[in-house]
Formats: sequence, structure tokens, C-alpha cells
Amino acid sequence: MDIENLNYELPAELIAQKPAEKRDASKLLVLNRADGAIIDSSFANIGDWLRKGDCLVINNTKVLPAKFFTCRSTGAKIEGLFLAQQKDCWLVMLKNSAKIKQGEKLSLLDRDKIPYCPVLAKERLSAGQWLLRPQSDLPAEDVLKNIGFAPLPPYIKRTQPLIEHKTDSLRYQTVYAQYSGAVAAPTAGLHFTEKTIENIKAKGIAIAQVTLHVGEGTFLPVKTKTLQEHKMHSERFSLDSDNAQIINRTIEQGGRVIAVGTTSVRTLETVSVGRKVTPQNGQTDIFITPGFEFRIVDGIITNFHLPKSTLLALVGAFAGLDKIMTSYRHAVEKRYRFYSYGDCMLII
Repeated sequence: MDIENLNYELPAELIAQKPAEKRDASKLLVLNRADGAIIDSSFANIGDWLRKGDCLVINNTKVLPAKFFTCRSTGAKIEGLFLAQQKDCWLVMLKNSAKIKQGEKLSLLDRDKIPYCPVLAKERLSAGQWLLRPQSDLPAEDVLKNIGFAPLPPYIKRTQPLIEHKTDSLRYQTVYAQYSGAVAAPTAGLHFTEKTIENIKAKGIAIAQVTLHVGEGTFLPVKTKTLQEHKMHSERFSLDSDNAQIINRTIEQGGRVIAVGTTSVRTLETVSVGRKVTPQNGQTDIFITPGFEFRIVDGIITNFHLPKSTLLALVGAFAGLDKIMTSYRHAVEKRYRFYSYGDCMLII
């Protein structure tokens, strides 16, 4: 498939820079994938579109405050993104790091841009990645709690990140986040409140949980001419036996499996064996593109995705690319808010 088939025009002002005032106050576009019908609704009414016996599958990953700043001895400040702990080192992405030398001593900065602790630029890797060795006995997660910011995607601008930090650290996180490890939020879940979940359960709808730690690859656009040439990134996932049982029971009893977010979709289809899921944990690089045969997922709650992205390819595979592009044009016309802090759609 030519990547231009995943392209669309989006006015810059429709890229949401802040979350809705209330989590469930976003718009909801409902797309019927059977006939292409589109209905404009509100996320607060999400329960109206679900049925007793259905199962919502949520991703309980917790976003690390993975964005940080470091400083050279010259005073030059460099933005970084923590990716993973590797023994006594951090695997990170550093912006504009061409002038940094291996073995150079830097300083990690706290949120006030004051030196927090020294850090050694141990090894330059490929594609802007580095191994850094902080001079701290604390685990990376604890250090980041003291110095880090929410790892917002590059299309969300923060000229004064310290001022916005409190809001972003709360709202760029689902209310059901449990297990730390993501460097980007599973954004479809950002619309849910505790009350929304209680109301859904009260209707006789099951909630199952998976864990997929969203990686930095989720932000990468497809740069190849065709979708098939793109190398899909890999992410860590887990599904335990209790939650697998909830999902399989729903399927056996004729209920629908509704995935909250593309991360839940990728996990469910990774662990599928026929029309069942099996408890597993590991790495997945599943690449869902038009023509993919879905075994588990009957519906998707998802945000609006970037042009030429693997996530747009995924929802196009599920609903039909023509229907998705029509619904996106409708969303633009109706002034929906797009991307991570934007509005939402339900595909059933």
C-alpha cells in the first residue's frame, strides 16, 4: 500500500494542546463499520453504545515522567527521553546531541533547571540513542520522579513545561494506570473516569486488563514509500490468566470484546489462538495493516491518529480504510480535536 493512502489534511488548530476540562467531556464519533454510518456523540455517553455481556479491555500501563533535561559544562541544555534501564545505565534519546563526546560528563537537571546529579555520556548508539550512567544509587524511576516531565508527543508544545507539569503529569495518565514502563500514554484511556468505569460495570459489562508499555516508536511516522517497507517497533506486553479468562468467557457467551486503544488491540491480537486468548508476556512487533484478519477484537475505542502512521493503518484495517478516511474528514468538518489530548471515536 502506498503510504499516501494514509494521508489527510488537518488544520493545525485542531491539534489539541491541552486536555478537555473534564476527562469525559470530549466528543465521541461513533463509526459503524458494517455500513459506514457516523454518529456524533459525547464520551460521557459511552455506556449507551455498550451492551450487557460485553468486555472492555484496558491497558493498565503507567507512563513514566520520562522527559528530562541535561546540561553540558558549556551551559548548553539538552532534552532527553528515558527509554529503559540497562544495568547501571539509562538508555535514552537525546536531541541535538551531535557535539556530545563519549565519556563527557554532563549534569541531570531538576525541574527548576538546577543540577541534580552528574551523569556520564557513556556510549553513543544509533538514531540519537545514548547510554548514560547517572551518579546516583536510586533506580531510574525514582530519579525521574524528581526531575522528569510527562513525555508529551512533539506536536504538543510546552514553552513553560514547569508551569504545565502538574496538569500534564495528572492528565497524561489514565485513572487506572498501575505498572510503570510506558514513555507515551495509551491515549484512548485518558477519557475514562472512575465514575465512567463504575457505570459500565453496573451495566453488566466486564473489564479486563492487559499491559503494554508504549514505546517511543509510537510517535514515529512511516517514512517509507509503502507501508510494507516500514519496520514496526517492538513493545513489552503482558496478559495474565485471570484477565485471559474474563476475555475468553465473554467470547464463549457471545459478548463483544471492545479494545480501549490500539495498544490493547495489538496485545489481544498478539496473544490470540483462534477465537481465544492465552496468558503470555514478552515483546510484540505485530504490524496490523489493511487485510489483517482480526480474531479477538469486535470494537475499538480510539483517539484520532496522525497521517501516515501505523496506528491509522490499524484502525483502517479494522473498519475499512475508506470508512476511516471518511470519518476523519467528518471529524475535521465538525471541528473535533485531534491526537493525544483530543477527542475520541468508537468503531463497532
